[in-house]
This record gives sequence, structure tokens and C-alpha cells, in this order.
Amino acid sequence: MTAPTTTTKTTTMTTKAMACHVRAPEPRARFTDLLAAEWIKLWSLRSTIWAFAATLLVVLFVSLSTTYGDYLSYPTDAADRQEYFRLYGAVGDSFPRGSATFMVFGAGAIGAITMLGECTTGMIRTTFMAVPARRSVMAAKVGVVAATTTVLGLLAVGISYGAVQWILSGRGVAAGLDHPGVPRMLAASVVLAPVSALVGMGMGAILRHSAITIVTTITLLFVVPSLLDEQDHISASILHTMVLQSWQRLTFEPSGQTWPWTAAGAWTALAGWALVATLLTVFASSRRDE
Repeated sequence: MTAPTTTTKTTTMTTKAMACHVRAPEPRARFTDLLAAEWIKLWSLRSTIWAFAATLLVVLFVSLSTTYGDYLSYPTDAADRQEYFRLYGAVGDSFPRGSATFMVFGAGAIGAITMLGECTTGMIRTTFMAVPARRSVMAAKVGVVAATTTVLGLLAVGISYGAVQWILSGRGVAAGLDHPGVPRMLAASVVLAPVSALVGMGMGAILRHSAITIVTTITLLFVVPSLLDEQDHISASILHTMVLQSWQRLTFEPSGQTWPWTAAGAWTALAGWALVATLLTVFASSRRDE
């Protein structure tokens, strides 16, 4: 047998060295990996922490200040007014309309920030280069935002309800969890946070401009409902599809309405907003040249 020459040995070593430098194909990113990446990106933004903290504090401030005013005025109220407050006011104070308004505004801004933070800096291009499956990326972003804002809603509503009922217990008018309307009020108020955040995301995914997104979202959620007349059938029907009005239908029992609507209709309206906003967020990016 002929011994290998120096040239053969060199060629063999070179081939092995090249083989060592050939990287194995990268495994395809799983959806859990995308969720983890979106979670990291969300909390890497300093504005995210401030937006969550500010929303929570303002919501609690409005709830507690409203309740404290009722706590002070309750002993001087007439008997029929005190009875009404025991039946309905104690429930409403747990998460008043002012708190719901700031929740819609704050959660909507959080949803918009998660979209616009990447789009305005161009980071979304890097994301799509790393993971070409755009819909999967956006679906993960929707999942993370929906989950975190649901936790925000749970914290805001839970703390607000507990603190308000503790204050009202000093007058003997606290509404426990078995009080009529309390479970539905709590559930509707918690859902308000993720629905609003998804609406903000959907607007951001379509418009891709901070100022236009904020103006459009505020117009859609607050300005348009204020222009509608509840006495007109068509206007009332449109009003019943709005986010804040749907929440109000679920938290307060209406009386004397010209065009009444059901709680099931209000739940359907909230679900419709969340579904449409999710579809806009997931599918808008797949049709755009970033």
C-alpha cells in the first residue's frame, strides 16, 4: 500500500476544515419562540412600563376619588337616594365610567405603541428578514399584547373593586361578589383593556403614523359616539356597536331607552372589535412592502 502523500493529507485536512465551517441549517422559529421575542421587545421599550403604570394609577385615582365623594355625601342623601345607591351605585363606583374611559385610552395607546415602535424605527424590516412568516410574527405580537393588557385589566379592576368596597363598607353599603350585576361588571371591565389595546394595534398596523393613529383612534372611540343621537334608530344602532357604550350596557342596567339592546349584543360588539382588529393587524403587514 502506498503511503499518502503530503498533498493528499493537505487536501483531506482542508476538506474537513471546510466541512466544519458549513453551518447546519437553522431550525425554523416556533410560535413559542416568536412569543418570547415579542415579549422581550415589548418590555425593552421604556415607554411600555410608563404606559402601564400611568394607566393603572389614573384608573385607580378616578375610582377612589369618585367613591370617596359618594362616601362623604351618603349620610346626607335622601332615603330613596341611599336605597338607589345600595342597589346600583355601590356597583358602579367599583369601576366608574371615568375609569373605563382612561382604561380605553391607556390600553389603546399601549397597543398602538407596540406597532408603531417598530414601524417608525424600521425595526420591523429586520424582524421580517429574520422571520419571513409575517402573519406568525404579527399573531405573536397580538397574543403578547392581549395577554399583558388582560393582566393590566385584572389588576386595575381587582384593586379598584377591592379598595372601593373597603371604603364603602365604612357606610355599610359595600357590594359583595354575590351582589346582582357585580360579576358581569367585573368581567366586562377586565375585557375592556385587551379589546382597546387590539383596536390601537389595528389602527397602528394600517396607518403606520403616530399622530394619525392617535387622532383616528380617539375619533373612532370617543368623538364618533358623542356625535350620535340615541333617539334615532340608525344612530342608536351604530352607537350600540361602540366599545365604551358596549361596556356601559354590560355594567349598568339601562331603563327608559327608546331603542333597548341586550347584554348578548354588547358582548358580541366587543368580540367583533377584537376580531376585526386582530385580522387587520395580522393580515395588513402581509400585503405591504415594508
